[in-house]
Amino acid sequence: MAPRRPAELYRAPFPLYTVRLHPRRPIAITAGGGGAAKTGIRNGVHFLQLEQIGGQLSASLLHSHDTETRATMTMALAGDIIAAGQDASCHILRFSLQAPAAPSGSAGRNGSGEKGPRKRRGPSPAGQNDTQRQTSEVTVESLHSVRTDFSPDALQKAVRFNADGSLLVTGGADGFLRLWEFPSMKKTLEFKAHDGEIEDIALGPDNKVSVGWLPGPAWRAVPGHPRSVQVVTAGRDFQCCVWQQDQLVTGLRWNENLPGIPDKAYRYQACRFGAVEDNAGALRLYTVQVPHKRERRPPPCYLTKWDGKSFLPLLTRPCGTEVISCLSISDSGTFLGLGTVTGSVAIHIAFSLQRLYYVKEAHGIVVTDVAFVPESQRGRELLAGNEAALLSVAVDSRCKLHLLPSRRSLPVWLLLLLCAGLIVATILLLQLAFPGFL
Repeated sequence: MAPRRPAELYRAPFPLYTVRLHPRRPIAITAGGGGAAKTGIRNGVHFLQLEQIGGQLSASLLHSHDTETRATMTMALAGDIIAAGQDASCHILRFSLQAPAAPSGSAGRNGSGEKGPRKRRGPSPAGQNDTQRQTSEVTVESLHSVRTDFSPDALQKAVRFNADGSLLVTGGADGFLRLWEFPSMKKTLEFKAHDGEIEDIALGPDNKVSVGWLPGPAWRAVPGHPRSVQVVTAGRDFQCCVWQQDQLVTGLRWNENLPGIPDKAYRYQACRFGAVEDNAGALRLYTVQVPHKRERRPPPCYLTKWDGKSFLPLLTRPCGTEVISCLSISDSGTFLGLGTVTGSVAIHIAFSLQRLYYVKEAHGIVVTDVAFVPESQRGRELLAGNEAALLSVAVDSRCKLHLLPSRRSLPVWLLLLLCAGLIVATILLLQLAFPGFL
């Protein structure tokens, strides 16, 4: 049975380009805008309160942070710190939640004094009133702003924090990878990673700053070597590279076992590290390959799963002819979320790369970002029995919710009972067919 049309969780007054979910709070942060063009379309970062109302996951606007003439195109989240890619710069914001000063009155509930987009809530009036009394207020503070791209196009295209929040990595249209210490925002490394734009950056989920690893058949710790971090970059130059500091460890070749596909027929669109379910020590890298040229009969896009240590390809599968625009991975590494340039959204099983969920043209235009609801305790409360929930945003200004119902399985006691019944039935049939069998 095909999935139902996804619910519209929220609608902003500007195009949405990115969405992130707080790992410990029921908050979604989405951002975008109309840029510097004088079209009347504003630019902002919106903070949304997520909650269960009437058995449905709903969102309401907590705060609208104005970003003036700059649209936020990329975003990374580390606790209560936001790294927002705006034009050629990365703006560091810190937000905090405070209890409302007084339970009565609705003035300033959105924390901004400005007219925000309409709020969407569940159908329960009683639940809505209770929520209004308990809604927190958000304050946003600007900490830093650094230039992260120096190309004529002037656009930061990717940004990531490492696991412990001590490093920030940026990539832009000029092809340079830049590493910044956080919170000082001191640039520690800068080098040309690709001939052309950097499309995406991946850092391992357990990738803390380590003491000097040197590339080689068996990486080894080197005492006194400068602190370094492992980064994977995907560029428009058909390359996906693994870096240690500014040293190239290896270049990935997803099609080495597919001789019928030329090297420059596809380019890498996205890359993400993911955990392996029920295997704490394992790590996987996932990449998306899209056709370099559009054809009348579009060829398929491909998903590839890699070993996260040896970077050898483990599995490659086609994932449809719609061009993939974005990729996300659930906390446990169980599911992959995909958005397409035609507005469709899909969820795949990470183990087999098979598609489990698909909604054609969930949005009216390109899906710009997708993000899974965290699998923390708060996130599980929001899931309300569903196995996973994926948020998608698009240029159509909408944030939509995609629910993956729990796959039903029979309890062990029932399976044992069924097996016992089957054995008894078989014996009785043999007794009827062959009298004196027993």
